[in-house]
Amino acid sequence: MRPGAVTVGAVYAAALLLGLAGFGSPLWYGVDEPAHALAFGTLILLGELARRGAPRHTVAAPLPEEARGREPAPLAVAGSLAYALLGASAGTATTHGVLQIVAVVVAACLAGIVPHIARGRGPRLDHLARRVLTVGFAALCFQPLYNSGAVVRHLGQGPPYALFLLLLLVLTALCDAVLAALVLRARTGFPYGPLLRDELRALLGIGSAVCATGAVIALGVAAAGLWALPVFAVPLLLTQLSFQRYAAVRTVNRQTIASLARATEIAGCTPPGHAHRVAALSTAVGRELGLSGTELTVLEQAALMHDIGQLSLVDPVAGGATALLPTEEQRRIALLGGEVVRRTGVPAAVAVVVERQADPYREQPLPARIVRAVNAYDDLAGGLAGGEHAGAALDALERLRLGTARDYHPDVVECLARVLARGGTPGVTSVVLG
Repeated sequence: MRPGAVTVGAVYAAALLLGLAGFGSPLWYGVDEPAHALAFGTLILLGELARRGAPRHTVAAPLPEEARGREPAPLAVAGSLAYALLGASAGTATTHGVLQIVAVVVAACLAGIVPHIARGRGPRLDHLARRVLTVGFAALCFQPLYNSGAVVRHLGQGPPYALFLLLLLVLTALCDAVLAALVLRARTGFPYGPLLRDELRALLGIGSAVCATGAVIALGVAAAGLWALPVFAVPLLLTQLSFQRYAAVRTVNRQTIASLARATEIAGCTPPGHAHRVAALSTAVGRELGLSGTELTVLEQAALMHDIGQLSLVDPVAGGATALLPTEEQRRIALLGGEVVRRTGVPAAVAVVVERQADPYREQPLPARIVRAVNAYDDLAGGLAGGEHAGAALDALERLRLGTARDYHPDVVECLARVLARGGTPGVTSVVLG
C-alpha cells in the first residue's frame, strides 16, 4: 500500500471513529439542550443545502478529482464552529459536550448532502473528514475549559473572552490547513510546503470571514439566545451566494481559456490534447518546484495557450512540434502567441511567459522554463500514454538532458523526470527510471 493511501486512510479512520463516538454518546446518555442542538443542526443543514458544486481549482490541474477545489459552504462551517464554541445561551451556561457537538454536525452534514449526492454533486470525502476532525478539535479545546468554569473565572465575559474565541478559531483554521495540505500531499506527492501555503492563503480570504462569523454567532447566542442565529446567518448566506457568483465567473474565464487552447487543435496546428497535457504536466512540475497560488494559475494559463501563435502562420508546423524548429522560428511563433494572448484579457504575466518560452533558459522566468521543457517533452515523446511507449518517453527525457547547456534548465528537466517517474498526470506517459 502506498504511504499516501495510509495517510488518507488514517484521516478517514480518525473521522469515522470520532463520528461514531459522537453518535454513541447522545444515544447512551441522551441529548442535552435539544432546542440548541436542533437550532444549530438546522443552521448547518441549511448551509449544506445552499452549497453548490465546488469550483475546479484549475482547468487542467493535476489533482485527483476528490482533491480539487474548496468547499463553498461557509454557512455550514460557521454554524459548526459556533456550536463548538457555544458556552452560554442568553446568559445561561450550556451543558452539551464535545461528542454531542460532533454528532449534531455529522448528522446535519449527512442530511444536507443527500440532495447533492442524488444530483451527482456530493462533497468530497476529504472535506467531510476534515470538517469532523476540525470541529472536534475546536470543541475539545473549548468545551472542557468552559464547563469547568476556568474560562469565565479567568477571562470573564468581556473582550478577553471574545479574543479567546478568536484565538481558538485561528488554531482550528491552522489545524484544518495543515490537515488539508497533508491529505493533498498524500494524494498527489507534491511538496508539502507549497500546498500548505495555498491553504494558508485561502484562510486570508473567505476562511477568515467564516471563522469570524463563527465567533460572532457564538457570542450573539450567548447574549441574546437562539434568536441571534437568523440575524447572523442571513449576511453569511448572502456572502455565500456572492461567492458562488464569483466562482461562476471564474469558471467561465477558465472555459474561455480552454476553448482558446483548443483552437490550435481544431485548426490542425497541434495534435489533439497537446495543450492540456502540457498544462497538466507543467502545473505538476511547477508544484514540485515550489510554485503555488497565482504563480500556478499563470503557469497553467500560459501552458494552455503556449502554441496559440501557430494560428498566425501561413504554413502550419508539421505535427505542431515547435521544439523541432530552428530557434529563431520558435521565437517568432512565441512572440506571435504573446501578441494574441495580450488581446484575450488574461493577465499580462501570462503573455510574458508565452513570449519568452523560446528564449535561452538563463534569460527566462521560471514559468517560461517549465513550459519550454514540458512542451519539448510532449513534442518529442509524441504525447503518447501507456507502458509500450516508455522507450519514447525515456528518449525524450534524454534529449532534454542533452539540451541543458542552453535550451532547458537542468533543475526543470530533473523535476520533470521525477514527476514522470512518480506516475505523471492523466494522459501523460509515465516513465520508470532505472
